[in-house]
Amino acid sequence: MSAAVTGPEVLTESEPGAVTGAGAGAGAVAGPTPEQLAELTGRVAAVTAEHLDRTDRDAVFPVEALAELRRTGLLGLLVPAEYGGLGGSTRDMVEASVALGRVDMSVAMIFAMHCQQVAAVVRHGNERLRGELLPGVAEGRTYLASVTTEAGKGGHLLTAEAALDTAGDELEVDRFAPIVTGGAHADGFLVTMLAPGATSPNQVSLVYARRDRLTVEETGDWQPLGMRASHSVALRLRGRVPRHHVVGEQGGFRTVVTSVFGPMAHLGWSAAWLGTAAGALSRVLRMLRSRENRNRVDLDSELLLTRISEARRRLDTVHALLLRTELTVAGSADLSLPRIQLQLNALKITAAEECFAVVDGLIEAVGMRHGYLKGSPTRLEQALRDLRSASLNYSNDRLHLTDGKLALLDPEVRFV
Repeated sequence: MSAAVTGPEVLTESEPGAVTGAGAGAGAVAGPTPEQLAELTGRVAAVTAEHLDRTDRDAVFPVEALAELRRTGLLGLLVPAEYGGLGGSTRDMVEASVALGRVDMSVAMIFAMHCQQVAAVVRHGNERLRGELLPGVAEGRTYLASVTTEAGKGGHLLTAEAALDTAGDELEVDRFAPIVTGGAHADGFLVTMLAPGATSPNQVSLVYARRDRLTVEETGDWQPLGMRASHSVALRLRGRVPRHHVVGEQGGFRTVVTSVFGPMAHLGWSAAWLGTAAGALSRVLRMLRSRENRNRVDLDSELLLTRISEARRRLDTVHALLLRTELTVAGSADLSLPRIQLQLNALKITAAEECFAVVDGLIEAVGMRHGYLKGSPTRLEQALRDLRSASLNYSNDRLHLTDGKLALLDPEVRFV
């Protein structure tokens, strides 16, 4: 699925860490109130719901939802107020992603991944780039997509194959990516490539490229099982960008991954998955309690009550781990510590597995008509298809291998 952004790799305590708070920035002030954030996300959710059947059926990008994200200013949620943004926090991004996920996981993931790109620019972009890019994001003019996949390496973040070339005062981009979530509709891209003159595949740079400086070629078709509205098509990007469009140091993308990309991916994805599973449970409970089903469903059934209890327990577990991990990210000076990396990876793995299990169990609870068939108000069928991507979106198996190595670096088994 949306493998365009991936989680952290093995990092040791001796490697450079993050500064506190992946979504914070210079000059940040208090963001929107909970009531304001709920009102803004509610507007986007309403537009999303209006077009949901069509975007899922036809596997098309939710252009109406993106337009509302632009109008509400939510594209600039993490942009500091000094650049005209909402000055929101990572917690705000999490809450908004949960709310959007209750309606459509594709929209929630599109939003969360855009916020991840913004956070990288806020944290690691140079002053000139921030001044040029962030006001447009705040005004809703610039939606950012991530270009990190390559045909030869999949979603592996810390290596690259295509290299940046120097062309006078500019950098030349020639990059193919098999999966770019929302790329056909993005106004700009954050692209990983080998640094000019790199002698190792690990000398990766992150560069910002405006769409109007590129030739963008869309290839192939997008017909997935779930996450259909994410429209994660293959793109070929060619063009030139100014040298100051490098985000972070040339060849230093690993620091961006540790401090922003990994944490924001796992927090944002998990929030979207939690919202999707919570929305599914909510719709099931409303259906069971509806007047129409009052005489059709035995609400005292021990089997039904047990399955509802199990679904709620799984959701509360993910919610607790999500909020605890967000506090860790916001309050830790060095996110590369093994115990912090383990917590971040545990969040992703747990959320992927438990949220899918919630919907799978609810289908068993309500049966064929309301669980398996299209057209039910529970929308369990779509939620199951969407959440099946969660364990594949940077493979849980790959993260378990990473966690095994990280655990060996922490023989005292210390917790965050």
